[in-house]
Amino acid sequence: MGLFASKRKILGRGVHFSTNEEGPPRYSPHHFDGSTVHRNHGLQIPPTIVVSDEESSTSERRGSRAELRRSSVYSTMDLVPQLEHYANSLPRQMMRSRPSLETLRKTFEVVEIGMDGASTSDSGSLPGPDMGNEDSQDPNIKAPVRFGWIVGVMVRCMLNIWGVILFLRLSWITSQAGIVLTCVIILMSVVVTSVTALSISAIATNGRVVSGGAYFMISRTLGPEIGGPIGVVFSFANALACALNTVGFAEVVRDLMQEFDATMVDPVNDVRIVGVITITVLLLISMAGMEWESKTQILFFLVLLVSFANYFVGTLIPPGIEKQAVGIFGYRGDIFVENLTPNWRGPDAGFFQMFSIFFPAAIGILSGANISGDLKDPATAIPKGTLMAIFWTTISYLGITVTVGSCVVRDASGNGSHILLGNNTDGCVGLACNMGWNFTDCIQSQSCVYGLANSVKVLGQVSGFYYLITAGVFAASLSSALGFLVSAPKVFQCLCNDKIYPYIIFFAKGYGKNNEPLRAYMLCYVIAIAFILIAELNTIAALISNFFLCSYCLINFSCFHASITNSPGWRPSFHYYSKWTALFGAVISVVLMFLFTWWAALVTFCIIFFLFGYVNYNKPKINWGSSVQAGTYNMALSYSVSLTGVEDHVKNFRPQCLVLTGPPNQRPALVDFVGSFTKHISLMICGDIILEQDRKTRPQDATDSLVKWMNKRKVRSFYTPLSADNLRAGSKQLLQASGLGKLKPNTLVLGFKTNWRDSAPESIEDYINTIYDTFDSNYCLCILRMMDGLDISDDLEFEVNQGFEPDENVENQDQQTNEEDTADDMSDEGSSDQIKTVFQNDQGKKTIDVYWIADDGGLTLLVPYLITRRKRWHKCKVRVFIIGDEQNMEEGRNEMLALLKRFRLDVSDVIVMTDIEKQPHPKNWQ
Repeated sequence: MGLFASKRKILGRGVHFSTNEEGPPRYSPHHFDGSTVHRNHGLQIPPTIVVSDEESSTSERRGSRAELRRSSVYSTMDLVPQLEHYANSLPRQMMRSRPSLETLRKTFEVVEIGMDGASTSDSGSLPGPDMGNEDSQDPNIKAPVRFGWIVGVMVRCMLNIWGVILFLRLSWITSQAGIVLTCVIILMSVVVTSVTALSISAIATNGRVVSGGAYFMISRTLGPEIGGPIGVVFSFANALACALNTVGFAEVVRDLMQEFDATMVDPVNDVRIVGVITITVLLLISMAGMEWESKTQILFFLVLLVSFANYFVGTLIPPGIEKQAVGIFGYRGDIFVENLTPNWRGPDAGFFQMFSIFFPAAIGILSGANISGDLKDPATAIPKGTLMAIFWTTISYLGITVTVGSCVVRDASGNGSHILLGNNTDGCVGLACNMGWNFTDCIQSQSCVYGLANSVKVLGQVSGFYYLITAGVFAASLSSALGFLVSAPKVFQCLCNDKIYPYIIFFAKGYGKNNEPLRAYMLCYVIAIAFILIAELNTIAALISNFFLCSYCLINFSCFHASITNSPGWRPSFHYYSKWTALFGAVISVVLMFLFTWWAALVTFCIIFFLFGYVNYNKPKINWGSSVQAGTYNMALSYSVSLTGVEDHVKNFRPQCLVLTGPPNQRPALVDFVGSFTKHISLMICGDIILEQDRKTRPQDATDSLVKWMNKRKVRSFYTPLSADNLRAGSKQLLQASGLGKLKPNTLVLGFKTNWRDSAPESIEDYINTIYDTFDSNYCLCILRMMDGLDISDDLEFEVNQGFEPDENVENQDQQTNEEDTADDMSDEGSSDQIKTVFQNDQGKKTIDVYWIADDGGLTLLVPYLITRRKRWHKCKVRVFIIGDEQNMEEGRNEMLALLKRFRLDVSDVIVMTDIEKQPHPKNWQ
């Protein structure tokens, strides 16, 4: 069997066909030199396409690329579907592109090739995308550390959920609210966090999640306007939470030192000194890298598990005299029944007060999501790890509530001499009387210092070994502080990378294999130290809870909004969520913000609205395909369809203009003129008729560049290019097909043909017939004539239906512009053709002359009225010229004034022209 090879002519660099005797040709996205065609008994077999890397010579590298072959006779030149062709969020070195249509069309152009089957190319290679190869990296460089769902998410979330409140406040809340209401408080908190976790899971599984956690999810779903503010607030909240947990640890250390009569300076400064030292050590652990930080967190997790086991074992050990003196009697049914109901103490005690104290113990659910960039598979790890963390921490909270409420009475004196020696309980008050203890004196005088209602160290007293609970308090506070210290810089780094706010890009730089945000670490460290040293932390604590609740609200609303817009791009692989539960989570988060601390909620919303206003005003050049865009499309589509059922009414008439501008940047005066009476009022479409001779020389990105030009000029208009053989054919098609439903033009605007003396008869006939077609299509007509053409000129003349002209005083325009309609920053790309026209100037107190010489339905009067509504024209006066005779001049003027009054048009004067039928003077002819 012989081998015949023919050379294919290729355009350039980008794809590669290779062939050998052992197999069919290969397609590679890197080079394209030629191809072969095999013939077997007269059967032509098209080239088989495989994805390969010429540089990958080793078997290891060849194994990393799956060869995707098409062995069928019916194979085409197209590549089979691959992830790299669609995942534009993959790292740049992983991106690939499909062969272009140009490549596929030119593949089989036959040119000469050598008989040995080696492909050659005399025109180079097709230029391809800049795609590196991950496999080409230095194998000696250690890969970044990536965590699974257990260590990366579940353990991290559990450590942040378990805090000092668990050890120092849960028993006290149980004494106040009772076992039943405490369980209700726990379950209500879990409802909020679980609904939020479901929303997080849905968002996290709807595409690739990189670093940034909650900020990344909210910003990519709701856009930069909402994501930017929440990124700032959430980063700041994490930094403050780090400070608070550090202070909690320092206070426990101070109390422990006081038990041994050890003091450094005084109680307040001791907390500051211990806090600064602690957060400095935590910073060093964090800056050592995620691997060290993760090992430290695992150590804390093990300490917490040991302290939990120590507590539960302690509840089973029969209490001795010392434990009974502090109110601990082991599991007893009467204690359980007594502690079921609430016993509010203090002027501010109540259900929501206890709820607000406990809720911060449940706010650590975002810790795993915040380090999403360090997870192996965030889409799988975040849902599984977060939900499991909520489940196990809920079990632990409920278990401690029920067990401590079954073992400890509310009040105890701690005095061993208060034991009852006989069976006489006369005058004894309290449940302890049934167990041989008389705490009547301290109960009646409200001086008891032990028991559920009085001591925050109950868990340590119940446990088998007291100091293991102290170790648990240390682990809980330090792990939470470390978790927040890591989360804040990670989120802030992602925010800085997005360049939404100025002056913070400095903190975006990352270092090392894990892209550690060392600069952001230092910023978080400084903020935390500042609040440890000088802040009123009780006040800041209320703000922190509100910041986290605000984040939960926006996460839930993101999920709801993405679901309600029915965007085809919303396809989360996590299906166990509901848009209505997400909405419930958003609403309940806002309600809780105001129930907990109303002033902190107001402060939070003020900060959010201020940051939102800044981003909304600046409009960063970012497109993340947010649900807000999908919602805008849905609303526009819905309103457009609903308009089709509304009948036209003269009161709602507005000139919806189809403007034959050609390329809009070549006729800026025409664009600005129409924009002056359509902006924020009615529809404007810039029609560009592309003739056959211009089609081949037109740049491929012409449409995009012209739309950018209009956006920079702040022109509210659509741009519609259309290919046609001549002006009349193109304008006829635009007249028939432009618009959508009721959003359809009713007025054609074109420039005056100033070169009519030098134009060919066919060109003039096209122009005249275009005007006829306009009237035949039941369109209004507006023609703009400028004395020097449509270039910049000081001498203007308006013609609307051949009867609208400006006064001579519209010469020598003032050069001041108004902020409302000035062109955008000229320093940007494409600003070189942002030429200023007379319509962008402040017109001052000029006069607009309107020649209403034919009854055209009033458009000639409506256009100048709409123009004078603009800020730069509103000082101008309108003067109307009409036709009349000398005998009835005053009568005609009065009739016109009465008509204009009924039209509710404010004109400065009406002038009757009596010499309109006279021949022009020779001087005027010249």
